[in-house]
Amino acid sequence: MSVLMTAVEIYDTTLRDGTQGTGFSLTSEDKVAIARRLDAFGVDVIEGGWPGSNPKDARFFELMRGVALTRARLAAFGSTRRKGVRPEEDANLQALLAADTPVVTIFGKSWTLHVREALAVSLEENLAMIRDSVAFLRAQGREVFYDAEHFFDGYRADAAYALATLEAACEAGASRLVLCDTNGGSLPEWVHERTAEVCARFAVPVGIHPHNDAELAVANALAALRSGARQVQGTIGGYGERCGNLNLVSLLPTLKLKLGFAQPQDLSGLRELARYVDERANMPPNVRAPYVGDAAFAHKGGVHVSAVAKNPETYEHIPPEAVGNRRQVLLSDLSGRANVLAKSAPGDGAPEAAAAILARLKELEHRGYAFEGAEASFHLMSLKVRGRYRPYFTLHGYRVTLDKRDGDAEPLCEASVRVEVAGQLEHTAAAGHGPVNALDRALGKALGRFYPSLAQLRLTDYKVRVLSGAETGTASVVRVQVETTDGADTWGTVGASSDIIDASYSALIDAIEYKLHKDAVTPQADLEGRAAGVSAEVVA
Repeated sequence: MSVLMTAVEIYDTTLRDGTQGTGFSLTSEDKVAIARRLDAFGVDVIEGGWPGSNPKDARFFELMRGVALTRARLAAFGSTRRKGVRPEEDANLQALLAADTPVVTIFGKSWTLHVREALAVSLEENLAMIRDSVAFLRAQGREVFYDAEHFFDGYRADAAYALATLEAACEAGASRLVLCDTNGGSLPEWVHERTAEVCARFAVPVGIHPHNDAELAVANALAALRSGARQVQGTIGGYGERCGNLNLVSLLPTLKLKLGFAQPQDLSGLRELARYVDERANMPPNVRAPYVGDAAFAHKGGVHVSAVAKNPETYEHIPPEAVGNRRQVLLSDLSGRANVLAKSAPGDGAPEAAAAILARLKELEHRGYAFEGAEASFHLMSLKVRGRYRPYFTLHGYRVTLDKRDGDAEPLCEASVRVEVAGQLEHTAAAGHGPVNALDRALGKALGRFYPSLAQLRLTDYKVRVLSGAETGTASVVRVQVETTDGADTWGTVGASSDIIDASYSALIDAIEYKLHKDAVTPQADLEGRAAGVSAEVVA
């Protein structure tokens, strides 16, 4: 594709087509919040929903009347009039007008199969439905975009008729002709050829609305743009029915950074926008999402990490900061010295100890540990290897008891721990919802009076994986990964054992120790200060 400096019009349908995706749901308030973010990001058109189909979308358009968009234009979506109904009497078209948006997008049938079997009307009536609907909305002062549903499949079945549907929309005043690959099964060359034919035949701008059922939505959008299309319709994150829609998050950086399109969107906010939409929809972010995923600029192999440290272009196709992302160096048994050095702070003596740290890492991973998501455990391990580890307490053991009797809804669980801090022995017990929670509470109770800052800790995630094969049965090695936060930072720790409680114990201990190392607490000073406070209180 030649370099083109004109901008592509970005039409976002996350709030409508995206919500048709499995597990993806938004309230009316969610949709308003996302619309604001899309506008701030620089999207040209925001399709808010289908007001004639459900109360939630109608409510959204009511709420948007009080929202002033700075760049984007709002569009309402719907279908052509029903068969045998005049436009001014059609409830769907009236709902579109009531949404009070400057743009109205309507879809019509391009495929004779759908005309005859889905609509059950004649080919001539379908053309009249398209023509009448566009003309009616134009007469009411709306700009009309026409989505030609199933255009590429329709062209394959009857090219003359598929083009006739576009002709009907264009003659009636549509300002965009949008070619939809509704089933998502077209190939890029077919999209390129058909789009080129449409662009040459019609004077109005042409758009492309590809679905991703063959994992070709981005490729098909690029093929259409190469043929002269100037609008793309897609969603943030590629959410949508079945396998999803064109992912604008994947397309936009390619347009601006690789093809030279003069897109006004600030891509440094792209990752933040993608995460925001995920959060509002209560969807987990896609770790492997191109450009914005956590893995997009993550390096694990030692050869890769060494090369990236010298020149990031060796294994990165763009700077991660360009899309608001960041580089990550992962630790595993595939790591080399470069991985260890990349994870070490300047001046901590890591170059001399790198080989020893790497050997210890590989030994522990062979035993079931995984440091890729447990950098706090890696930090503590490297301190120990370098001889810089300072213990904040000494562990003398723990005990966990489970007691379940007839009639009990859940077993009663209690954990006791024995720890020593600066010569003082603490033996404490606590009950909890399960053995891990009981252990966590017991540790917090035992150490809390020595280190008050541990009260800030909160366990945010707990994952268990059985590693060994079936031949070891219940004696399989178990890996536990824990995520902990103190409100300011979040870190991961890991433990591995044939016993799930012991693995959990190791991960919890690392989480606590990392907090104390991070805060650089001095145990003896803490104790002396606390003792002085108690004495003063007694004297008073």
